[in-house]
Amino acid sequence: MSTSCFDREDETFIVLVNREDQYSIWPHWKAVPKGWTAVEGVKGDKKTVLAHVEQNWTDMRPRSLREWMAQQNPATGTAAQATAG
Repeated sequence: MSTSCFDREDETFIVLVNREDQYSIWPHWKAVPKGWTAVEGVKGDKKTVLAHVEQNWTDMRPRSLREWMAQQNPATGTAAQATAG
């Protein structure tokens, strides 16, 4: 039975980020997929790279959604919420 490289505790990972500011961990030996960029200086065991992701990916909304919401209500950076009358 084969174990996925993502499940191996002895694997070395890097952190990737895409243009929507979404994060992923990735085995260091695999080619970085199109649309993703390796975060410089972040490489280690799964626990180490996941800690980096948790610390830096604090807003799960894609960048395009955050920007759209900011345009809807520039004063607060959030979308205006409709209220029932």
